Amino acid sequence: MAYVAAIDPGSIVSKRKTAIRGAFFTEFVDMFDIYLPTVILTPALEYFQPRHMPAGLEGILTSLVFITTLLGRPVGAVLFGAIGDKIGRRKTTIMSVFGFSIITLLIALIPGYRSIGIAAYWLLVIFRFLDGVCLGGGYTGSHPLAMEYSEKSRRGFVGALILAAFPLAYILITLLGMLAFAIFPQGGPTSPYEVWGWRIPFLIGALLAGWLVLYYVRSVPESEVWQQSEKAKVPLLSAFKGENGRSFLQVFTMMTGFWLTQNIVTLVLPTTVLRTFLGMSGFPLTLTLMIAYAVLFGSYIAAGIIGQKIGRRTFFIILGPVIAVFGTALLAFILNGQGMPLISIIVLVCVFAAIVTSPWGVIVTYINERFSTGVRASGFALGFSVSVIIPSFYAFFMDWLGHAMPYRFTCLVLLCIGGILGAIGAMAGPETRDVDFTEAGE
Repeated sequence: MAYVAAIDPGSIVSKRKTAIRGAFFTEFVDMFDIYLPTVILTPALEYFQPRHMPAGLEGILTSLVFITTLLGRPVGAVLFGAIGDKIGRRKTTIMSVFGFSIITLLIALIPGYRSIGIAAYWLLVIFRFLDGVCLGGGYTGSHPLAMEYSEKSRRGFVGALILAAFPLAYILITLLGMLAFAIFPQGGPTSPYEVWGWRIPFLIGALLAGWLVLYYVRSVPESEVWQQSEKAKVPLLSAFKGENGRSFLQVFTMMTGFWLTQNIVTLVLPTTVLRTFLGMSGFPLTLTLMIAYAVLFGSYIAAGIIGQKIGRRTFFIILGPVIAVFGTALLAFILNGQGMPLISIIVLVCVFAAIVTSPWGVIVTYINERFSTGVRASGFALGFSVSVIIPSFYAFFMDWLGHAMPYRFTCLVLLCIGGILGAIGAMAGPETRDVDFTEAGE
């Protein structure tokens, strides 16, 4: 039975805009913070570690800085997802964003190895894990809140717009990195960049998150759909039961496939494909990636609009095989692109990235539509974040496949499997375009 309330149309429009802006800014700040270590901190890790370590130990210590953040995100998503269904989307977003604002600030203030020894490194790792926990909570409150305020006919566009903040964050952090590298000389743990130059982008990240907290406190209202819904006693457990449990298994399957394909674009393409096999580095590599991410901003929104037109499920079922066949063929062509002009590589990378990542322009809307209001934050958190765990081991999968085939082509196998798995997962679920969030039991 639908609820009925006296509604001021002007008030609803204003609330809708602030909620959507809030989700967009949250995604932007979230991804800005995620990319800080990969772009800004990597050249300065010697500042936190003893010098002249064995290469294997150095590699392990370096990877832990990034792995702990990835491990923290699913933990935070599950924790804050349950909180979001219990006390509200707005309060949850404020709590999580405030958390990673403070932690990012603390990271910027960590002394180096010369001051406190190996404790400097362990503080960095612990803070990055806690940062990941809070980052995992940012979108579990803000994204369902924006979806619940969106008009049904525009949910596809809104979900795509929110995710489009991700490539913009990558572009900004890359530009900040280039500026920091140009201003502060690098060259060992006592160089200006490694002592304090890397801290400035982290301070900027903390300030951005602090501003976002104030925006939610002053401007963003709580979800009226959630306020008038029946609350689950234990949202996290309810997300695994009955229809919600079946929705989780279906979304988990689909998202495992699409996380696998996403990792090929965001992680394998820049390092293994372009840097290692094509020998790109410096300005050509940075230019290629920045143009590709600029294209993704538009391609995400286009995907969301198309998904609204033809249906989310239909979109995934079509794109899965397209990724598996055409995307794999494009990647194979790029892998054999030694000697190609830079402009040709840029065009190929842009087309490849736009095709393979296009499901992400539809994913936020779709997952929110798959769960009832009482467990929507928990369901979104579980479906979106827990499914990243298996694909995160892509490097191990590539290594295992490398024993049976040339290593350079192992990413083609994973891309094909991911596209097919994504389509199979989508086929197992219903179309969600006409789900009405204002109906009880939706």
